[in-house]
Amino acid sequence: MTDQTNDDELIVETRDAVRILRLNRPEQLGAFTWKMLDHWAAALVDAQRDRSVRAVLLTGTGRGFCSGVDLDEFATGGDAPIDRKRVLTDRVHQVARAVEDLDKPLICAVNGLAVGAGMDMALMCDIRLAARSATFCEGYIKIGLVPGDGGAYFLPRLVGTARALELLWTGQTISADDALAMGIVNHVHPDDELYTRALEFADRIAHRSPIAVSMIKRSVYQSQRLDLRTSLDLISSHMGIVQSTFDQQEAMGAFRERRTPEFRDR
Repeated sequence: MTDQTNDDELIVETRDAVRILRLNRPEQLGAFTWKMLDHWAAALVDAQRDRSVRAVLLTGTGRGFCSGVDLDEFATGGDAPIDRKRVLTDRVHQVARAVEDLDKPLICAVNGLAVGAGMDMALMCDIRLAARSATFCEGYIKIGLVPGDGGAYFLPRLVGTARALELLWTGQTISADDALAMGIVNHVHPDDELYTRALEFADRIAHRSPIAVSMIKRSVYQSQRLDLRTSLDLISSHMGIVQSTFDQQEAMGAFRERRTPEFRDR
């Protein structure tokens, strides 16, 4: 089943249990506007609430995944420091907050260049796949800015502090293969195969037990902020809940009977 909603800047489509968000400003290399950000955040909130959605796939259109904020939009934020802060907090960061609230897999297919806040938008996803021609750049330093959309938070967690500082301080552009070697992306695919391979990947996860998938995601991220004993205590609670669900019984039965499990919507 395919359900699709189009607007000028963001395409939202559903294929079976996968919700697809496609940034749709190819002539601007995916640069986002306030309108796009509003729709982007709302689409993530809707995906979280829709029990039939079990994974989300984010990608772009054309040669760019996302080149960050449209500078014409950024110029309208006002001159006072508090006004500029509010632009980030109220408009740009609403996507990051919606991502943090999403307990379903968020897969990013980086189809082209990802620059500045565009790279940060990819970093905040759970897993990244990249086209062979994709490039990545934390380019804030080139225009005298600091990483404004989570780059200072997400990048060190993926590549380590020293490598993150190198990328942030130099504004170096790296290839998809370099991003793979650094652990920024999980897989690199030929350009013409990226979307198909990313959708297959998201669909494979979407057909696992949705309750177990969401609890694994929570456990991984929560455990990054916990000591070992607290993390083990957390996972024992999750295990107790999971073992009491229909989905776990169905998964076990399907495994033993060598058939495809049929899970209920969460």
